[in-house]
Amino acid sequence: MKALIASPLLLACTTAFAAEPAIGQQAPAFEITDVSGKAVSLSQFKGKHVVLEWVNPECPFVQKHYNSANMQTTQKHASDKGVVWLTVQTSAQATPKDVAALSDWMNTRKAVTTATLVDSGGKLGRAYGARTTPHMYIIDPAGKLVYVGAIDSKPTSNPADIKGATNYVTQALDETLAGKPVSQPVTRPYGCSVKYGT
Repeated sequence: MKALIASPLLLACTTAFAAEPAIGQQAPAFEITDVSGKAVSLSQFKGKHVVLEWVNPECPFVQKHYNSANMQTTQKHASDKGVVWLTVQTSAQATPKDVAALSDWMNTRKAVTTATLVDSGGKLGRAYGARTTPHMYIIDPAGKLVYVGAIDSKPTSNPADIKGATNYVTQALDETLAGKPVSQPVTRPYGCSVKYGT
């Protein structure tokens, strides 16, 4: 998985994206395979809230949230409320060894996800405009985006900062599940750049 890490702290990316979906617009449809080779499509979760989480196990910002179990706690909070959680790893080209390593990493971290998706070539990442790991998206039951951005309000790789941070994903999920508008629908993502290649 050595080819999957990119530069550290990144708040913007030079990768060109097509028309990125905006809050209130339909989330881009997709069908992609997970780490077990099973096809997963957004349409199969119609009528449910869906979270998309971009991940790179080698990124220190991802490690901050997984090694502290903050990401898993956020995932469980969502899962307990019936929310679908899809973790995505985008890379220029994922080998079978890369896929196996990702699956093992997610299993050893006891991730609470519906599926871990392999975005080899970056088509899914580009469709959503994913720039960082982590980069978070929430889709409502009507298939519209209601949140895009960071997991929380402290853009550092220091686990000690989690305690005093606002978890934007949990906040947005609680609001939309209660039928309320999301108070902070767009925040600035932070982390390592998504490795699209050339």
